[in-house]
Amino acid sequence: MNWQLLPQFALTGILAGGPIALIALGLVLIFKSSYIFNFAQGQLLLLGALFTWYFSIELELNLWLSIFLAVAVMALIGFAIERFALRPMTGQPLLSIILMTLGLSQALQGLALLVFGGAQRNFPQIFSAGDPYKITTPLVHEGNNIILILKQNLVWSFVVAVIGVIIIGGFFQYTRTGLAMRATSEDHELAQSTGLRIRRIFGISWGLAGVVATVGGVLLATSSGLDLSLSLVVLAAFPAVLLGGLDSIPGTVAGGLLIGLSQGLVKVSKVPIVRNSAEIMPYVVLMIVLLIRPEGLFGQKRIERI
Repeated sequence: MNWQLLPQFALTGILAGGPIALIALGLVLIFKSSYIFNFAQGQLLLLGALFTWYFSIELELNLWLSIFLAVAVMALIGFAIERFALRPMTGQPLLSIILMTLGLSQALQGLALLVFGGAQRNFPQIFSAGDPYKITTPLVHEGNNIILILKQNLVWSFVVAVIGVIIIGGFFQYTRTGLAMRATSEDHELAQSTGLRIRRIFGISWGLAGVVATVGGVLLATSSGLDLSLSLVVLAAFPAVLLGGLDSIPGTVAGGLLIGLSQGLVKVSKVPIVRNSAEIMPYVVLMIVLLIRPEGLFGQKRIERI
C-alpha cells in the first residue's frame, strides 16, 4: 500500500462516488414506485448524454439550453417507455417485467449505435478546466505536509450530484406526488383503492428516471468523454443501490460513496492484481455487506406473515 497516496485516492474516490449515487437514485425512483429493478437505466444515461452532445455540438445550441432540451426529451422517452413497453405488462409476473427492462436496455443500446454511431466524442466542458484545487492536509510524510490535488470537474460534479440527491429526497419526503409514489410501491392494489392513479405515478417515476439519468450522464461525460461504453457505468450503480438498501435514498448516497471510495483505495495498492481490480471492487464490497446485512446498510427488514 502506498500510504502517501492514500488520502489523495480516497478523497478522489469519494468525489467520484457522487455521480454514482445520483445514477443509483434513478434505479431507486423506479423501485420505490413500481417495485421493479430497471436494467435499462444505463442506456437512459447514455441517451441523455448523447442528446446533450447532439444539441450542443451538431446543432450548435447553448450548452445549458442543450442540457434542458435533453432533459425534456429523456423525460418524454421515460413516459413513452412506461406507456408502450411496461403498461401492457400490467398483471404479469414480476420476473417478466424485469426481463422486459433487460430487453429494453439492449434495444436502447442498439438504437444509440444506429442513430449516433459508436465513435468516441469530446463532450463540451460544463465546469472550468482550470487549475485544480489544492488542499494542504495536517498529515505529514517524510517531513512534508501531504497536498491533495482535486480536479475542478470532479469537485463540481460531486456538488451537482449531491444537490440532485437532496432535491429528489425532498421530493419523496415532502410532496404529494412523492408520497403517492412511496405508497404505490408498498401495495399497488391498496394504493389504487384509495384513489391513487397508479398508472400516472408509474409514468412520472419513469420520466424522473430519464431526467436523473440525463444529469448523471452529462456529469460523467464531461469528465471522461462520451462513447457507448458510458452505459456500463451503471454496473457500479447496481451494487450501490443494493449496498445501501433498495428502498432507501440515504442508503443510495452511502452506497455510492462507499463504492467510489473502494474503487479509489484499490488503486493505491502496490500489488498489480489488486490495483487493476477497481471494476470488480463494488461487487466485492457488496458481497461482504450483504453477508452481514442482507437488506443492505439502510434497507428495511421486512417480516411477512405466511
